[in-house]
Order: sequence, then structure tokens, then C-alpha cells
Amino acid sequence: MSTLQTAPDVAAPLDSLLSQAALGAGPRLLPLSTTLAVGRALVSRPRRVAARAGTLAAELTKVVVGTSALAPSTRDKRFTDPAWTGNPGLRRVLQAYLAAAAAAEGLAQDLPMAWQHAERLRFAVTNVSDALAPSNNPLTSPVAWKAALDTGGLSVVRGVRNLVSDLSSLPRVPSMVDRAAFRVGEQVAATPGVVVLRTPQFELLQYTPVTESVRREPLLVVPPTINKFYVLDLARQRSLVEHLVASGQQVFVVSWRNPDARHSKWGIDTYAAAVLEAMAATRELTSAERTHVMAACSGGILTSAVAAHLAQTGQGERLASLTLLVTVLDQARAGTTSALVDAPTAAAAAAASRRTGYLDGRRLAEVFAWLRPNDLIWNYWVNNYLEGKQPPAFDILAWNADTTRMTARLHADFLDLAMTNGLTRPGGTTVLGTEVDLQKVTVDSYVVAGVADHLCAWHSCFRSARLLGGKGRFVLSTSGHIAALVNPPGNPKASYRVHDQPVQDTTDPDTWAAEAATCTGSWWSDYVAWLTERNPETVPAPTVLGSVALPVLEAAPGSYVLDA
Repeated sequence: MSTLQTAPDVAAPLDSLLSQAALGAGPRLLPLSTTLAVGRALVSRPRRVAARAGTLAAELTKVVVGTSALAPSTRDKRFTDPAWTGNPGLRRVLQAYLAAAAAAEGLAQDLPMAWQHAERLRFAVTNVSDALAPSNNPLTSPVAWKAALDTGGLSVVRGVRNLVSDLSSLPRVPSMVDRAAFRVGEQVAATPGVVVLRTPQFELLQYTPVTESVRREPLLVVPPTINKFYVLDLARQRSLVEHLVASGQQVFVVSWRNPDARHSKWGIDTYAAAVLEAMAATRELTSAERTHVMAACSGGILTSAVAAHLAQTGQGERLASLTLLVTVLDQARAGTTSALVDAPTAAAAAAASRRTGYLDGRRLAEVFAWLRPNDLIWNYWVNNYLEGKQPPAFDILAWNADTTRMTARLHADFLDLAMTNGLTRPGGTTVLGTEVDLQKVTVDSYVVAGVADHLCAWHSCFRSARLLGGKGRFVLSTSGHIAALVNPPGNPKASYRVHDQPVQDTTDPDTWAAEAATCTGSWWSDYVAWLTERNPETVPAPTVLGSVALPVLEAAPGSYVLDA
């Protein structure tokens, strides 16, 4: 890997999240450079500032006398209680909040600033506005008062108890799920299979076929290196692994070890070598010369570099196809998170994880939550603390709360890769001693993005897909970062957009979206058809898993996934 460099307009979602998590705080709302830029912009636009202030004063006057027509969006769940409209005092509080929020957001849009400063300001204004919503205030929240009356004050006691419990350990955000309802290997990660390989870095899972014949070439799944694998093997009927096995595909999954300080020196080369070792194991177990590889998020970054290494070293024939799920390879101007960090912050974050030997996944979960505060912070603030309730049981959030660590060396390598945007140009980075050139990855690719993804913006995923040299099928799901993956057939609201032409044939993502066809249902079905077309030959399903060289060690989901 190259050394960390300053790249003012190249600060990616990955490096932002990893930086803020390592530094032990939520995203910095307004760094000094942005604060100064905002000050200069305010001074340069006195008329706009005065106009916004005048508009706000006029609207607040209407609020006081009762003539304001301001009302929240019908889709805003924070203000659905009828008291917000039926009670004159609460209605005025709500309207005053809406007027102030609109004025602040409008002024932020008026100010002439560089893209990075503008994104930081917008993010800060949105977060402060969300935090100050009267629905979060126990004195003005009608649901809090009703809960207190209905329970004889017990909701207040329970709410305080929940708050103290959540503040006592990381991540210091409201609990989002009742994890007791989900046991790994029972309710989640329950697709039958075995562990056939265990190394210091990972376990390799081989899943039990359920069809008489299977596709000759195996599919190896490489999950993110900063989460546990079972988001791809969630609950029954919601598991992508289960769906692929049912389609007749031979499926293998890498289950990464949850590292600690002893493993601080494992870097991107260590994990790249692990992917190659897993590919070699699938070849041993299936006698197939080629392996189809599916990778998600940070696992997709890692696997793309491995694919380039194989191509550069004359081993490209080992890879049959490449599937990337919510993966950003081109990390320039990649949404809000890409504006929240600079090179000094990234360097400080790398130094912080070096001191402990790892990046704590609980801090990363805290940063994730603050990127969507209304959904992941204030919603549960009201439920847990104001109403004194326990959060519901939900499999995705149970997985999200099952955090992992990242080694200090891998943390530094990912920061470096993101800050330099090294995957976008030949030789911009090296893996296993090989210069990476993604254009030399000429196998067909299947790339999935979520239109509502707040971590990996779909425009960035689109640009990333075009970096690969083969023919790419780009699929845009209607969902967000995780729901785009957990998208089983049968959901009447599910849909996705896809174009018959390779993604390399269209340079502009919005043009692609306008021309793409909208298909109802889940992209899982489309993917099975795509994969089958590239893996048509079938063989009898193995009656015994493992092999003489790679014997069965234990039942899936294995031991590494259970490490806390």
C-alpha cells in the first residue's frame, strides 16, 4: 500500500466512517476549516441572511397569532400523534420548529461554498434540526405524557433505566433491537452446512446442497471485513445463501475472525491472501478450475483488488465472474460521508487504532447511527426513554448490533486506499506486491446498489462498476444499504432497475437510470438467472461435504462468528 496522502476532494465514505469511529466520537459537525468557510459565506451574503431572517420573523408572527399554515409532511412519523394538530399549544410549538428548521436549511443552501464545506454544513444543520425536534423533548412530547399517564409513571422509571443502561457501554446510542430473540445458528445464520477450513484469519463454510444436481462451478461469498457474515444468511426465507443453495448453486462463505490486539499487523495483504486461500479450497472441494466470487461492501473492495492481482499475475482464469454488493471503488465525492473527513483526521484515526491494536466495531456502529439520526437515534430515543419501552426484535438490527473489530493495519490500509482513491487508476495501489489495474479484470460482473443507500451512494457504485474491464450488469434496488441485500422474493413492494446494455456503455448514472427498465420483485431472481447463464453445467450434488484434504471440522455457522 502507498503512504497516506492529502487529497482534499477525495475523502470517501469508508475513510470517513473509519476515521470518526477510531477517534471515539460521532461525526464532527463543523471542523474549523468549514466553520471559517461558513463565516466568510455569511459575511459575503448579508442580503440573503437578512431575507431569511425576515421570512422567519414573519412566519413566527403567524404562528403566534394562529394563522400559520405550516404542517409536517404526511410521511414524517415524528408528528403523527393527533395532539400535534389538535392541541393549540403543541401546534404552535411544532410550527415554530418547522419555520426555524426551514430557515436554517434554506440559508445553508444559499451560501456559496466548496462542495465539501457545503456538505458538512448541510449535514450539521440537518443533525441539529433533527435533535431539536419537539417530538424528542419529554416536556412537549404527547406520546411521553400519555405513556406516563397510562403506566402511572412507570414509563418514566423504565425510560431512565434504559438510558442509564445504554450510556454504560459502547455504542452510546439508544438500543435498537432486542437481541435476545436471535441466537446465531438458530434464528439467524441457520442454513445447514459445515466448516471445512479454519485459518487464523477465517473459517470457510460449505453449505449442504438441497437439489439432486448442482452447478459445477462454485460460488464463494466474501462478506465485509467489518461485520459478521450472516447478513447474507439471515433468517429463514430471508437468507441469500439459502436462496442460492435452493437454486442449485454450490455455495461457500468466508467467515472472518473477530480480531483483537494480537492480530494488529494483519493488513490488506493478509486478507487478500486469505481470499486466495479460500478460492483454492473451493477448487479442492469441487474440482472446478474456476470460482464465481460474490463480495459485499469492504469485502468487495478487497476482492476487487484480489481479482486485479490474479489478472496481473496471469491467473485471471481462476475467476469465473465477480459480483459486488453495495461496494464503492471510486470514492471521490461519494456523498455526505465523503465530506466529513480530511487527511489529518484520517492520520489521527490510524494512530488511534494503532495504540489499541484494532478499531472497535461498537464505535463504528455509533457513527453509522448518527448518519441517519431520525431513523436510528431519535426514533429509539422516543421509544426507549420517553415511552419507556423495549426496542422490537428485528433480525437485521440484531445483526447490526453484533459488532466486530478491525485490525489496526487493515484500518490504516483502508484509510490510505480511500484517501488516495487508489483503485481508480492503474498502479494507484498495490496488493500482494502487484500493482492494481481494475481494467484488467475482464470477467463479467454483477453490481448491486441501493437507491436509498446512505453509506455507499448508488452513483458512486455506478462509477465503481465502470472501473472493471469486463461487461458489467448494474442493478439498482429500491432499498438502502442493508435492505438492498436482504431482499427476498415475495415482497410486493420490492423492485429494481436494470439495463440490458453493459454499464460500461453509459457514462452518466442518471442517464442510465432514465433508460433502465423497472422490474417488480427481487433482484435475487435476476441474479440467479445471470449466474446460471455463466455457470450452466451441472454435476450430481455431493453426498458428503468436505474432502480428505479438507475434512469437516464442525457444523455451520462455525466458531469464529460466535466470537464477541
